[in-house]
Amino acid sequence: MNDELEKKLAVVRSEIDVIDTELLDLLNRRARCAQQVGEIKAQHGEAGFVYRPEREAQVLRRIQEVNRGPLSNESVTWFFREVMSACLSLERALGVAFLGPLGTFSESAATKHFGHAARLMPQNSIDDVFREVEASHADYAVVPIENSTDGAIGRTLDLLMNTQLKICGEVVLRIHQHLLSNETEFDKITKVYSHAQSLGQCHEWLNRVLPHAQRISVGSNAQAAQFAAAETGTAAIAGEAAAERYGLPMLASNIEDEPNNTTRFAVLGRREAGTSGRDKTSLIMSAPNRTGSLCWLLAPFSDAGVSMTRLESRPARHTLWEYVFFVDIDGHRDDPAVGKALSELAQRAAYLKVLGSYPVAVY
Repeated sequence: MNDELEKKLAVVRSEIDVIDTELLDLLNRRARCAQQVGEIKAQHGEAGFVYRPEREAQVLRRIQEVNRGPLSNESVTWFFREVMSACLSLERALGVAFLGPLGTFSESAATKHFGHAARLMPQNSIDDVFREVEASHADYAVVPIENSTDGAIGRTLDLLMNTQLKICGEVVLRIHQHLLSNETEFDKITKVYSHAQSLGQCHEWLNRVLPHAQRISVGSNAQAAQFAAAETGTAAIAGEAAAERYGLPMLASNIEDEPNNTTRFAVLGRREAGTSGRDKTSLIMSAPNRTGSLCWLLAPFSDAGVSMTRLESRPARHTLWEYVFFVDIDGHRDDPAVGKALSELAQRAAYLKVLGSYPVAVY
């Protein structure tokens, strides 16, 4: 390296060192402010509620609005989530339950939303995830609610009908499937382990590249990675988190058939979220069993100018051939238009349960 190049690099590196020191000072100043917020909450009887999803969403949206690059909005959003996660942990690390084991997409969603300072609590089933928060063993739950390719997650919808928990946030996660294996050539792979949903999402790729390999469905992609790490001649279809956690190389990346494959997760807690300025409300309702009843039931939304973004039917478990409807609408239940629509809907619906109002995902 010549002297002129070394001198130019030294000047820039010196500036980086100064900036890093300033950043460190600013981060610690922010952390002290977060501690002051905790102290003020404690003085007013709010010590147990260190996480405010609406406030976090407002912070992240503002950061994206003032970001001038060259860092992308996605990068700065990730960074500030981690900063907020670390600051919250100075008061108390949040316990977050999710469908395990470690290395699943649910873990990735939990980490994306709550940051790496959260206390991760993997569970054996979605039922257990709900129970951990209902019993106050965990602060929040992160559960899959729908996939852009495979539709609604039935068990989550069933459990939402009976729980007292509230949806207080959402996570949108792009699903990239990878072929993980200690083998270095495709022709040496005789078995492919994965969750049935992931096998289906990679069906055409497997037909083209591994047509003779046996496809074995297991409980989770993380479990598939564990099997593939222990057996020769095998591979797993799983996400990047599983590859890192179980030390498996990626033999092929992004093998999902649908390039926009995305899963939406609901964040559940024991307390409702406040208004953030850009929210949605989820609810369950049932219509009287007569002609035109669904149209009549939905009319309050259009009358109040409230946009409905999702309508999903689900069999009512207590009555044969009866259905309930899961609905997402724009706005918070405290917004006047939404409140008016919900009030009218309560007069018309045979059954109505508001699952929660919460900030639209920021990513």
